[in-house]
Amino acid sequence: MLSNLDHNISSSTVQSRPLEPSPAPALEPRPPTSSDEDFFSSTSIASSSSSEDIQTNHSSPPLPPAAPPPPQIPISWPASGTISREWVNELMNAFEWASRAVPPQEFPSLLPVEVFDRLILSASKILHKEKNCVSIEGEELGRVSKVVVVGDLHGQLHDVLFLLKDAGYPGEDRIFVFNGDYVDRGAWGLETFLLLLAWKVILPHRVFLLRGNHESKYCTSVYGFEKEVSCKYGDKGKHVYCKCLGCFEGLPLASIIAGRVYTAHGGIFRSIPSTPSKRYKGKKNRKVIVDPNSTALSLGSFEELSKARRSVLDPPWEGQNLIPGDVLWSDPSMDPGLSPNKERGIGLLWGPDCTEEFLKKFGLTLIIRSHEGPDAREKRPGLGQMNEGYTIDHVVDSGKLITVFSAPDYPQFQATDERYRNKGAYIVLEPPDFDTPVFHTFDAITPRPVVNPYYDYEDVIDSDEELDMASMVPAT
Repeated sequence: MLSNLDHNISSSTVQSRPLEPSPAPALEPRPPTSSDEDFFSSTSIASSSSSEDIQTNHSSPPLPPAAPPPPQIPISWPASGTISREWVNELMNAFEWASRAVPPQEFPSLLPVEVFDRLILSASKILHKEKNCVSIEGEELGRVSKVVVVGDLHGQLHDVLFLLKDAGYPGEDRIFVFNGDYVDRGAWGLETFLLLLAWKVILPHRVFLLRGNHESKYCTSVYGFEKEVSCKYGDKGKHVYCKCLGCFEGLPLASIIAGRVYTAHGGIFRSIPSTPSKRYKGKKNRKVIVDPNSTALSLGSFEELSKARRSVLDPPWEGQNLIPGDVLWSDPSMDPGLSPNKERGIGLLWGPDCTEEFLKKFGLTLIIRSHEGPDAREKRPGLGQMNEGYTIDHVVDSGKLITVFSAPDYPQFQATDERYRNKGAYIVLEPPDFDTPVFHTFDAITPRPVVNPYYDYEDVIDSDEELDMASMVPAT
């Protein structure tokens, strides 16, 4: 049954407030060592409501004029080699101010490439060590008052800054799980991604960054991020973009929260039966033959997910690498069964029966995924629209499937005068079980700074459909 009104749901409406700058240390950046290079070469007004209440929202007021420039620009890397919460606060304020006061091509005057290198290296070393599916449990949840799950952000920096302030910044008592798609479409994908990496560095066990389908070479070459980086860093743009791609490779694919909640950008995934080709007995590295369009599809296991090769930015659609494609690109359906996602040309479509099977099989009660904004959902009959920033797609005996989308008034650039004007949302999970979603919705921060798009939004498809698979990067 499809419903946007359900059990144990609370909603909130938020009011925007400007961020206040804080002083930054006047310290000189330190360039990366050769071993650093080797690393990459190897890789509100709140109101509770019952299940029958209809969510109410109020518009957020526009931001006031830009505050005076924060001190100590350009941003420097601390001489101690370790960034702090104060450093991240300064980075947030600097990015917000610069979005209104600094032309994109002067971005290195704000964040020199040497500081970029230090930040992305520090984050990448942490991310690459994490498992494909990170488990958030035990001591990590012991002192936590809430877990915040965030959907697509798509370079909408000002909305991201507001969301962080409204939800309460990450800390020892608050965990954040970001569900991918940090870049593309919006004009501040680089700032958004770097800001979240900074939070990851200072709070690696309180901030979890999962990968979205847009954290790939294919999508970023089509939807603007590659061009954005080139514009902002000029002759160093290729270097910065390659470092970002290397960091994308390290982003985990999914998470399990408190043993009860599965989060992933697209959704569930198939099992990969191994069919060795005819070779001499004892021959190593037997080829795995899998037909991605096979009608005999079945749900995969977390053991299979743990073995998937996530380091391939645009996985070949064969063998074990079908699993990352499913996790990042799949969509729910109201039709029963598990089938190839022909609309996107990659991933799966799955019905309520598969949601029930997945939850029951692994002892879960909730699936939280993202991946679909208002443009995609208007083309999906039978499923809820993304007007409020979230939908409850499946309600089954074992639990629920929820889609959350955190980019309000999306996409930033639209070819028509009539905009979707959707709200954004994030989900709060609270102890003791962390499996009862509390929805918080918010409007876009306005006015956005005037900026040119980094992709031809009038000609590029509005949703991630009809992909040119031939342009995908082949396996290496």
